[in-house]
Amino acid sequence: MGGLLFQAFIYLCAAVIAVPIAKRLGLGSVLGYLLAGIFIGPVIGLVGSETQTIQHFAEFGVVMMLFLVGLELQPRMLWEMRNRLIGLGGLQVALTTALITAAALMMGLYWSVALTVGLIFSLSSTAIVLQTLNEKGLSKTEGGRAGFSVLLFQDIAVIPMLALIPLLALPELVGGGGDSLATAADSHGDAGHHHGMSLVAGLPGWAHALVVLGAIASVLLGGHFLSRPMFRFIAESRLREIFTASALMLVIGIALLMTLVDLSPALGTFLAGVVLANSEFRHELESDIEPFKGLLLGLFFITVGAGIDFNILFNDALTILSLTVGVIVIKGLVLYGLARAFRLTTTDGWLLTLGLAQAGEFGFVLLSFSLQNQVLPAELASTLSLVVALSMLLTPVLFILYDKLILNRQPESDQRQADNIDETGSVIIAGNGRFGQIVNRLLVASGVQTTVLDHQADIINMLSKVGVKSYYGDASRPELLHAAGIESAKAVVIAIDDRSRTLEMVEHIRRHYPEVKILARAFDVNHLYLLNKAGVDIAVRELFDSSLELGKATLKAVGVHPFKVEKMSTAFRKHDENGMNTLYELWDENTEMASNKAYLARARELGETLKEMMETDRMQLHDRSERGWTPPPKHYTKDMGE
Repeated sequence: MGGLLFQAFIYLCAAVIAVPIAKRLGLGSVLGYLLAGIFIGPVIGLVGSETQTIQHFAEFGVVMMLFLVGLELQPRMLWEMRNRLIGLGGLQVALTTALITAAALMMGLYWSVALTVGLIFSLSSTAIVLQTLNEKGLSKTEGGRAGFSVLLFQDIAVIPMLALIPLLALPELVGGGGDSLATAADSHGDAGHHHGMSLVAGLPGWAHALVVLGAIASVLLGGHFLSRPMFRFIAESRLREIFTASALMLVIGIALLMTLVDLSPALGTFLAGVVLANSEFRHELESDIEPFKGLLLGLFFITVGAGIDFNILFNDALTILSLTVGVIVIKGLVLYGLARAFRLTTTDGWLLTLGLAQAGEFGFVLLSFSLQNQVLPAELASTLSLVVALSMLLTPVLFILYDKLILNRQPESDQRQADNIDETGSVIIAGNGRFGQIVNRLLVASGVQTTVLDHQADIINMLSKVGVKSYYGDASRPELLHAAGIESAKAVVIAIDDRSRTLEMVEHIRRHYPEVKILARAFDVNHLYLLNKAGVDIAVRELFDSSLELGKATLKAVGVHPFKVEKMSTAFRKHDENGMNTLYELWDENTEMASNKAYLARARELGETLKEMMETDRMQLHDRSERGWTPPPKHYTKDMGE
């Protein structure tokens, strides 16, 4: 027991320390787990022989991941993405597999081994790429969306790969008669091969096929017809832990059923996830399974890092590095060719190419699965595992190359040219997303002429279809503001979804066009203060008014008179504005609000006096001209004075 607790403590300690550091350095959580495993394994030797056993247990995190992937695959979303999903994603997997398989055959590998290697390296790192795209704000670009389509297809393609790999097994080729592989296979914990637990052992081929089809049909039909009544019954108990237990029971039960019929557990849970994608319990299932998936996947990546044999790298560094570079180059050539074929711009094409050129976390899964099914020799699997890990470690470097070499040198012709602005309005609106659209609609309906700018081509195209005139271009560019007629504009509304660019625009306009009124969208209080310092005339917190409206609706819903609600909200708004002005004097740009003691103390004082001030203001602000005034009920004045 003490040894188990010690090992658990070591693994958790490594994760808690390494992963936050890796994320701060921009490396991502997957690389953090890998580095943690490398540190506690090959570097300081705190873990060793038990790593393989723990890895087999942690692989259940992959089963849970594919269940969650299935939950995300709603039919409507798949249909909308069908062209890129099947075309771009399918061609990437097929071409990469073919080229790497051909290269492996040229190196003398047997065809089944070469094909397995091609499948392993055709996959990219979903976890690293999506996280990096989101962190860099590139997920909404054409290159980012194309990358998501490819990654999604790869995640789906893992399922048939897991079904195919056991068919490629050649025990005599990889030394399957040896004790080491037999031991590894036994330690996998495959329920279908323990204690005679198998539904297909000894059956003829036709009966085996019928049992397998029956198991798959039971998953599909049970998920469609039985899951909803079961989850409704459980939800009525109002016990969160029981719902969590039922979610785990579902995943584990389906995984067990698949192993009993000699299929991949991941296949069954993926199918169940797809069936439940339209269920009203989908989000609850996702939130219950996610923590277990995250922990087990993290543990899996730690064990992968701990199990990497660096002696192979030190003994044959040139070969390992050559293989790593070779994989990145081959995948890069395929991705760049597909980017050009699908008419992505040069910049977006390079984002797709450099972003997805590495191997991925599912490569470790397929390597482990191939080893257990005696498809790959153990020595080759160790070498390939090192290549996968090194290629993933190089991912941040590839994104740095994109930032420094591609973005900084992109030609003017690479992007869609800014539209020619044939008319100018008295108000320029920068950004026509959810926030800017409402501002623009109000102004246009009031007879104010506007010039709307947005740098997302899909938004411009969509708005043109509904009759809203807007222009493509980056409003933060001085020449575009000039073309939009800022010299004659009365005001500029900055409604873009970017904190830093909003601040830069305010500073530029205030410096060069001091007579123009600047109204800006503030994301939070700190951003509001930064905008005030930069010279904005009016900054509106994006969620303040909607939150206040919801609060007013809630007061009315619980029976407060509408007139009283208006008085209370008016008092609240006035004192919030006064409070913001008071706190601005104590705000320090170089000190976090949570560490600014004077700011926090004053904020507490304002909070304590707010209720008393609102009560006073409610009595003083009676005015029939105020909106919301209706004849009050009898004795209303007397009641308010109580």
